[in-house]
Amino acid sequence: MESCFRKIIELLGEDLHRDGLKDTPKRAASAFKFLTQGYQQSLDSIVNGALFESDNDEMVIVKNIELYSLCEHHLLPFIGQCHVAYLPKGKIIGLSKVARIIDMFAQRLQVQETLTKQIAEAILQTTAAAGVGVIIEAKHLCMMMRGIEKQNSIMTTSMMLGAFRNNKATRAEFLSLIRAKD
Repeated sequence: MESCFRKIIELLGEDLHRDGLKDTPKRAASAFKFLTQGYQQSLDSIVNGALFESDNDEMVIVKNIELYSLCEHHLLPFIGQCHVAYLPKGKIIGLSKVARIIDMFAQRLQVQETLTKQIAEAILQTTAAAGVGVIIEAKHLCMMMRGIEKQNSIMTTSMMLGAFRNNKATRAEFLSLIRAKD
């Protein structure tokens, strides 16, 4: 990967012997490996058994979880926040595991629509919940820095599974709670 970054920088017409660029291919390769470490992770290793018996059947919401990912079309970042809710059915998941699941999928080349779906399906698969809702709001640098150059645009995606899809009241409760002020 380092040699590929070296070639890209050379193709830009830059001098790799210039002081500021001497170690850039190595640093860029290291950064890119970090930003895509989700490929080296699995749902089982992330959750690591952090499921707990519970008789709670009321909505659990974790909101405003920051995320960043790389757009698979331009390899530019998109940055935003994710809101996750689920209706437990005998089991709850460790709180930090929700954020770790988000990071695992976000740290892969992605489009936001797929990322939203992957998170929702993973939470459902892991918890066997009665329903899961996921909403992501993000700014895409591929839209802000190039092309149309719209600085204030925010993309919102949602995935509703189970009771969140089938029950309007459940969906409405989730939407109102994520909009509630902190």
